[in-house]
Parts: sequence; structure tokens; C-alpha cells
Amino acid sequence: MTPARIIAHRGARSLAPENTRAAATVARHLGAHAWETDVQITRDGVPVLFHDQDLLRCTDARTRFTGPAFKDRRHYRLSAFSLAELQTLDAGSWFESADPFSTIRNGQIHSSVLAGFKNEKIPTLAQGLELTQSLDWQVNLELKDHGTDPDPFYTVDITLAKIADAGIPPHQVIVSSFNHVWLDRVRQQRPDLPVQALVGSSPADMARFQPGPFDVYNLNADLVDTAFVSRLVHKGFQVNLFTVNDPAIAFRFIQAGACGIITDFPQWFCRSELLVKKSARIL
Repeated sequence: MTPARIIAHRGARSLAPENTRAAATVARHLGAHAWETDVQITRDGVPVLFHDQDLLRCTDARTRFTGPAFKDRRHYRLSAFSLAELQTLDAGSWFESADPFSTIRNGQIHSSVLAGFKNEKIPTLAQGLELTQSLDWQVNLELKDHGTDPDPFYTVDITLAKIADAGIPPHQVIVSSFNHVWLDRVRQQRPDLPVQALVGSSPADMARFQPGPFDVYNLNADLVDTAFVSRLVHKGFQVNLFTVNDPAIAFRFIQAGACGIITDFPQWFCRSELLVKKSARIL
């Protein structure tokens, strides 16, 4: 059986604030084969790495962005703020207070590391690509479509321009999205960049799925079974599963032919708990 690739979902987000350089660095030291992150565009046209449409869950925007200057932007959507404004936010402290995966309570993160997460910034795409190159690694860029783009290919074209500016080798970048029209655009503009089509944003999305236009599909593990994966693999497609946090479930998908597992817990798939703590101290 060919070993499956372990992709750290938003970095090692169970051990560090998601989609930050800290989370990516931990995942690399754990031995993940790549990290997955999300691309959105700021009000002034700069691609940054952030998942949610709004800033509330993973930053201190609610307390930072107050007063008359922000009265028309109380929805806190990322696309309503400039890069300079976003860089004033603390995108790390929330992790300790929320402890989203109970890894702090369970003693998996060294106390000195938590202090280092304070004032972690939202990275730009350029910074994420630079980090990926410096770590001699690979990144999967999920292009987020929140329906706010001023033109149909705004996010795609800006992202591709930044990838070109970074000079990163094509084999170190994968582009993925639930918006498959965007992926067609990527293939037209940069046929050297691998693309992966995301499927399963909802049960209805999964029900509509017809394989064919793409070679690689990233499927919602909660909406498919191993037989479904096996049929796709036997038809010649490559399949990655998201988001799989149970090693037993991951193993069953791998037995069915999945080539990659996207997980919040790369430490459960790559190395022992002892090395989790050791690697975290590298930050």
C-alpha cells in the first residue's frame, strides 16, 4: 500500500492558531507532507490567509475595530478591511482562551509556546509562500469564494499574480477550491500548477457530484464512504479526504485507495505525543 500523504488542515490547528505561520511551522516539524490554508482578498486587494468570512472567531476585531471609523463595517467581514487594518489585529491570543481542540487542557502544548501565540498576525499570501519555500515544503491554497468578489476571477487572478511574484516552484503549490470554475481559470492561466477540486460543502453538493473534469478530488469525509472512494480510485481519480481526525477512519479510507488525509491533528498521524511537545518548543 502506498503511504498516504498527511496534509495539515490550516496548519497544525489543534496545536497553534489556525492559518498562522506558527501553525504551519509546527506542522512541518511534525512531519506533515504539506499544509492547507485559505486565501481571501483584503479591501485593498492583498491576498491573506484566513478561513472565515468574518474576523470574529479568530481575532480581536470586535474590541479593536470600534468607533465611528468602523460604524459601517460592524459585520466584520475580512473583505471590508485593508491589510494595514488587519495587521493591527491579534490573531493568536484567542487560541488559548478558546482551546478549540482541548489540547491545552490535555497538556499537549508547552506553556511557553502559548505566550508566543499572542499578537500572531494574519499572514499575507506572500508570507505564507515565503515560509513554505524556507521550510522546503508544499502548500495547498484553498481559494475561498464568499461571493464578495468585484469580478468573477478577482481572487484567482490576484492569487496567481502573487504566486508568480514569489517565484515559488510549481510543485510546491497546489490550488484548490469549491468553485470549480475558478480552478478552470487556474488551469488556463497556469497549467503547471496542480489543482484539486473540493466537493462536499453540503449534502446537496455531494449529491450533485459527477467526477470527470479534474484528476484530483478532495471529498468531505463525513459525506462519503469507503466504497465511494474505492470506485473513484478504480476509475483513475486521486482522492483526498477532509477533515479526518480519527486515525481508524483515516486508515479505512487509505485502504480504499485514498492518497491523502487532511487533518487537524497531524501529530496523531506523523509522530508521537512526545515529539509534539518537542516540536512545539521550536517556535
